[in-house]
Amino acid sequence: MSPLDSYGPPGSLDDLDETGLKAWNIFISENVDRSIQGPDPTQVLNDSPRSQFYNLTKTDTAADVQEAIVTWTAFPRLIKVHSLSDTQRWKRADASRDVQDEYCEWSVTRNAAGKITKVMFTCEGPEYWQLLAQSAPAKVLELYQTHISPNVKHGDLFGSTGTYNARNQWNDSTTHGAMHLIQRNNTLGAEIELAAAATIVRVINGHELAAEQELIQCSQYGEPERNSDPHIGGAVNAIARQKADISLANPVGLYFDNLATDGWATPDGSDPKSYWIRQRGDESHPVRFVYEVPQDKGFTVGDITINGRPIQYGAQIADFITIKLTAVACRFGQSTTQPKTACAQLAPAPVEPAAVARNISAISGGGYHAASALTSHTRRR
Repeated sequence: MSPLDSYGPPGSLDDLDETGLKAWNIFISENVDRSIQGPDPTQVLNDSPRSQFYNLTKTDTAADVQEAIVTWTAFPRLIKVHSLSDTQRWKRADASRDVQDEYCEWSVTRNAAGKITKVMFTCEGPEYWQLLAQSAPAKVLELYQTHISPNVKHGDLFGSTGTYNARNQWNDSTTHGAMHLIQRNNTLGAEIELAAAATIVRVINGHELAAEQELIQCSQYGEPERNSDPHIGGAVNAIARQKADISLANPVGLYFDNLATDGWATPDGSDPKSYWIRQRGDESHPVRFVYEVPQDKGFTVGDITINGRPIQYGAQIADFITIKLTAVACRFGQSTTQPKTACAQLAPAPVEPAAVARNISAISGGGYHAASALTSHTRRR
């Protein structure tokens, strides 16, 4: 299979014009190349290059290609493990988009009685919106007015400088709306870097690392307490250990996998999943959903129960959402890349010339000993 002509936009979205599509291809391709190269080996040891990761537009995909879909729960694990009850964790997760760190963020709309009427969910990366704002600002405004509120104004999004503010008043809230991801770790760049770093096979003291937590701790490619990062890394590394070449499937992005509604019940007996409505992205690559009951039904989201409890928080729904990414792998058994025999770590800081001069001066003066100098330098590192 020949290399791709270009990387496509997330979800096969049609927002970008021809110039924007070219710019998006460049952005993804450059991020992939940067992740293949890895960090500067003079600054970070044992983490570059990532030669089993490849760019779909520059390297062919062999006939033995296989896809691997990696899924994880949208509810933030960090909140779950540090909460004392379900109610506490749901409140915490609904309170701030900054804790919604599993590549899924949401915003809750309530009626005058305080019942939930709609929950917006997004997994769209901020980089796409930054590029769209540069190439088609009118389209950005149109999308906000369509999906968030008809009251959104150009100035709300772009301010007096004309520069798009991703954390604007309509997209930096758990109540006003959620147009795209804003949590600092929820980026496409992070997804690409994590996948590339996870392709490094590690054999430490004769032991080939395979468990999710030992891999993420050794390779330092994400947050160990998230649902997503350890699982993504573990799945990718399992393929790498088969001596295969790996990449992220086109179009590169994070996508909704499923909403499981087992144990859910509606007042009229209707299918609770019928209110899970895709708004952006194609069927295989959805990037935006809302959970909303039509007004003519006579009840709201807050009247639906999950395992007997009414939906009082958007986070209750997030418990049942899975997010996914798709990797592609080929040339199984053919990679000649050798495993790393040490974990990723910062390189020792070089000794500053001025510090060397001071040390020489001190030694010359008889008031400094080489052994103590070495001990002191080691502590500083």
